Amino acid sequence: MSAILLRTVIMYVLVFALLRLMGKREIGKLSVFDLVISIMIAEIAVIIIEDPDKPILEAVGPIVLLVAIQIVIAYLTIKNRKLRIWIDGTPSVLVSGGQLNREEMRKQRYNLDDLMQQLREHEITNVGEVELAVLEPNGKLSVIRKPAEGGRLAGAAAPESASPSAEETSGSHPRIRYEPLPLPLILDGEVQDDSLRKLGKNRFWLKNRLREKGIEHFRQVFFCSVDHQGRLYVNRKKRS
Repeated sequence: MSAILLRTVIMYVLVFALLRLMGKREIGKLSVFDLVISIMIAEIAVIIIEDPDKPILEAVGPIVLLVAIQIVIAYLTIKNRKLRIWIDGTPSVLVSGGQLNREEMRKQRYNLDDLMQQLREHEITNVGEVELAVLEPNGKLSVIRKPAEGGRLAGAAAPESASPSAEETSGSHPRIRYEPLPLPLILDGEVQDDSLRKLGKNRFWLKNRLREKGIEHFRQVFFCSVDHQGRLYVNRKKRS
């Protein structure tokens, strides 16, 4: 018994230290990748605790390897958005404008009971009250209510033209026609052309909007997104 208790303490300290090393993401809402790593680490630790005849080093090696894989993959996904999407997945729109997206619910094997339960957690009892409900890659349901006055959000307005209008240059930007907003337009200096196509925009429109903020080149931007009112959020890269 004393050997089992000692192994339990050792594995606790080891797993605790390695989880801290892997970062705060690992103890938050887990993605599929994070969940697999966590389960495997737990299983290896349990095997070593239950069998005193096995050397502890037989667990330390595989656990350290899993942590190294997690850290390397996390670093690569920061640099490569396609890899990040492949590993973490993409959000799924389940409700749009009060209408259920049944095809997407079937694809995600997400039934009405699941949906209503999570809507109640957001203090919503009627699907018709929902402007947008998005199932995030970590399984959390993000919900946006319809405006109190009954007006539509982003999906109601017509798309802007590719060139800036008089309303834009005056500082008041009309709403953009695409519901799952905000959308990323630039990630680490790389323009997201898929997002621009969803908005009915092009790089010329984006460059003009950035010039309004004193930015001449896309590579000067670390992150840029747009909300349903056409407002850009821009975070510049730090100058080296």
